[in-house]
Amino acid sequence: MSIVTADSLPPADQLHEIALELTDERLPQGWELVNSSRFARVAHHPHWDIYFKEFLPRSPLESLKAILRGSRATRARRSDALLLQAGIVAPRAIAWGKSPRGGEYLFTHTVPGSSATQWLTDTLPSKAAEHQKLRRQFLRELGLFIGRLHASGFIHGDLRPGNILAQQRGQRFYFALIDNERTCHSELPSGRALLRNLMQLNMLTPSQLSQTDRLRFFNAWRRQLRALTPLEANILGTRAYHWAMQRLYDKGQL
Repeated sequence: MSIVTADSLPPADQLHEIALELTDERLPQGWELVNSSRFARVAHHPHWDIYFKEFLPRSPLESLKAILRGSRATRARRSDALLLQAGIVAPRAIAWGKSPRGGEYLFTHTVPGSSATQWLTDTLPSKAAEHQKLRRQFLRELGLFIGRLHASGFIHGDLRPGNILAQQRGQRFYFALIDNERTCHSELPSGRALLRNLMQLNMLTPSQLSQTDRLRFFNAWRRQLRALTPLEANILGTRAYHWAMQRLYDKGQL
């Protein structure tokens, strides 16, 4: 097992034993399970402030893809490291290895903050008049963050609001990205990739995110992407919105 050491954390052999218990669907003392997709098992240790994630196979082709592109755990570590190197907050790997049933696991430090979904639906709800100024600021700063992310050449693999964490410090919001196993970097992201990310960001219902909210985010995002003409940006924004609404409708959420 490979490990990045930290004085306050258990030694490598203890983390490996913990991983064996968690991958065997047992819950060691101090750990709590976290809701996740059916293709992962995630747990959190509040005292150590670390997360565990086991990457479960999505299909029989998973092992072949791992040979060609690296495993999901490897891609997650690489993408996290690339984001961190670019000054973008992401999970920092502590330890990783293979489970007895053939999967891989990864321990990371906790990334502080609450999801953008929680900020927009619970902390700063759209119908609360006393929160409107801060909600507008949140959306503008979120647009700036995502715009700079895209302008830097990064495309997130699943840019749902739940995979963006935010915290307020002083007069500003600070953002981080999680679930980065499919995040990639290129010199110039394609229009299709930008469209998909914008669609994923729009996956909130109109009651959660109004047209004015979306436009406030979009205008801040567009100003960071100088390679796009206003017409190109508007086409992307419009198509992303309609794509998201169709997906929400198909899911029975509209």
